[in-house]
Amino acid sequence: MLLEVITTNLTDVIEAEQYGADRIELSPAMAEIGLTPSFGLLKNAVEAVNIPMNVMVRPHSQSFVYNKHDLDTMKADIELIKKVGANGIVIGALTVKQTIDEEVLKQLLDVADGLEVTFHRAFDFARDQVEALQCLAKYEQITTILTAGGNYKAPDAIPQLQQIIDLANDTHLSVMVGHGLRPETFADVYHQLKPQAFHFGSGVRINNSFAHSLDRSKIQQVKRTMKGN
Repeated sequence: MLLEVITTNLTDVIEAEQYGADRIELSPAMAEIGLTPSFGLLKNAVEAVNIPMNVMVRPHSQSFVYNKHDLDTMKADIELIKKVGANGIVIGALTVKQTIDEEVLKQLLDVADGLEVTFHRAFDFARDQVEALQCLAKYEQITTILTAGGNYKAPDAIPQLQQIIDLANDTHLSVMVGHGLRPETFADVYHQLKPQAFHFGSGVRINNSFAHSLDRSKIQQVKRTMKGN
């Protein structure tokens, strides 16, 4: 089982590896739920660590609906992400009807050849998560779905998450549970769900806030729970 930690700057990246993260999501501007990093941050971050790093590709925070200009920007960003040697990308796209935007998705996947692909929490804002999972399962390049079980915090959506995990078990997709996780309540979630990965953000920071640094003790508490200690 894997622990992924959100990082927003180079210090975060270095500390996440030092504190025990198995994988990093590079996603600055968390006040806007994460945007594509600058090239300088991207390049330096990839060079700074040895653990896998997946990079957010999100040109704006207006919605998960993208036009041609957004798509061109995202494709160019993915090319740069490949060039610097990141492990993967984190993407998501919906139509105005809140279904998976397969036309955008296909074009992004074409550019992303060779990268791991996580479909982010746009999944939770789709009109139907079962329908969305069945759609994403058609694309072998997509390795992981990040979900809180819908528009909830993960600890409040255990039945929904279990349904998604059960459905994904019949596909190639891995489920990564995230959003609203806290080390002090994580054991309950962990023992009820056994996804392939967990995704932590503000919950492993000082004062539970992206305005503060990562907290070594919180990350290590999560790791102990995942190891059964």
